[in-house]
Amino acid sequence: MSDLVCEACGHRNISTANFCSSCGEELSRGDATSENPVLGMDAPSGIDAIDRSAFGAHEGLFVVLQGPKTGARYALDADLVSIGRHPKSDIFLDDITVSRRHAEVRRDGARYWVCDAGSLNGTYLNRERTDDHEIVDGDELQVGKYKLVFVHGTGS
Repeated sequence: MSDLVCEACGHRNISTANFCSSCGEELSRGDATSENPVLGMDAPSGIDAIDRSAFGAHEGLFVVLQGPKTGARYALDADLVSIGRHPKSDIFLDDITVSRRHAEVRRDGARYWVCDAGSLNGTYLNRERTDDHEIVDGDELQVGKYKLVFVHGTGS
């Protein structure tokens, strides 16, 4: 039997599970494969491995490059997306190195901004601590021990 992949966080669960052991979402037993995977598992980690045809020209997306959820994808499909250790965060990163309300991503048209929400360990963009900064295609966001790459559709 094959693993069940959580559609919400990308975590691989045992085939008999009904709920994701990482985020608690109900697991879908439908076809977990896709003709256009956003991140190919055989490809090297990084922005070159992401298939941009799988989402719109001005849609933002985070892909976890390092941390317990490596390979997980998070669509930035709201004007305000919260990142943190709080279970109700839009991007839930369950680790002590992440503050409960760590950072926020704001969308303004086709542009995205990351803003630290007063976290203890800070928010880093391309290895530099930031409080509020625009993010562009290929930027690396570090929140605690998680490293996420920002992907900005097919048209930046």
